[in-house]
Amino acid sequence: MNIKNSSAERSTVTRDTIKLEDQTGNVYEAIVVLSKRANQISVEVKEELTQKLQEFASSTDNLEEIFENREQIEISKFYEKLPKPVALAIEELEHDQIYIRKAEEK
Repeated sequence: MNIKNSSAERSTVTRDTIKLEDQTGNVYEAIVVLSKRANQISVEVKEELTQKLQEFASSTDNLEEIFENREQIEISKFYEKLPKPVALAIEELEHDQIYIRKAEEK
């Protein structure tokens, strides 16, 4: 899923837990699946942002050499405006884009 072109909400929305429960059969299991997927999305976004900001990293950290870099600020603002990882995970779950692997019971 491309998070930059996602239609996930960018603000808090009340969710119907019955819809979440339909996908897994158990609301608590759905929450666990969503939390794990949200963590995966968060790590992916953080790695991507870190790679982009590495271009602007300087080898010295003097207060005198700190300057405003417009490109770095624009990149940071763009990532701040993206939907939250939980909203993206919920959207994926609603569209059956999450593969749920259950542990085998003995």
